[in-house]
Amino acid sequence: MIQAFKAFKIRQDFFPGWYALFTNPFFIARYGLMKHMQSLALQCKGHLLDIGCGRKPYKSLFQVDSYLGLDIENPGHSHEQEDIDVFYDGQRFPFEDSSFDSALCNQVLEHVFNPEEFVAEIHRVLKPGGKLLLTVPFVWDEHEQPFDYARYSSFGLKSLFEKHGFRIVEHRKSVASIAAVFQLLIAYIYKLTVTRFYPVNAFLAVVLMFPFTLTGSLLSFILPGNKDLYLDNILLAEKL
Repeated sequence: MIQAFKAFKIRQDFFPGWYALFTNPFFIARYGLMKHMQSLALQCKGHLLDIGCGRKPYKSLFQVDSYLGLDIENPGHSHEQEDIDVFYDGQRFPFEDSSFDSALCNQVLEHVFNPEEFVAEIHRVLKPGGKLLLTVPFVWDEHEQPFDYARYSSFGLKSLFEKHGFRIVEHRKSVASIAAVFQLLIAYIYKLTVTRFYPVNAFLAVVLMFPFTLTGSLLSFILPGNKDLYLDNILLAEKL
């Protein structure tokens, strides 16, 4: 029963439903990401490389021939709950040139201290015409400290990827509405109140954060959007 609940909670973290609406402080951000990932995942075909895969939370969205997870080997971090197929040293991906038809890089680029080399490696291991689906925060608090190095605007991403031989097929801005402001307020409250005990955190989420989640979500349908203030970038790019 406990294991089943843990599995349910993990899925709700990335595919938020009614339960996460009440208990997940990051419902607004995660729901926005999920909707974009669902609509773009079918653009990825063949042999896919999930770069910085962690738990592979969105694997079920991809209908591909093979799905391989790559992540950096970090001696100071437990990988016990993760689903990593291949580790690498943070520099060169351990694959031959043009090995993959598509790649996924989900909320990883902000943790990469050498983005130029990182993007060049993605380009190298993709086949010509291969697709990359990438998400990265634009407005968000520092997280996974001390390994949080950057934020990217839409213009910065376009410049970085075009410089390294990609064509931008589509760029989306997730939660470009008043809901972004409410999500940041919720993140502020969360950082001040989070404990080591999930039941306590869930209770605080319902009492302190759910009202803001609901209000922000409802107001996003009423008030005009703002394309200059948003939570996450979603990029679909093609190797030239």
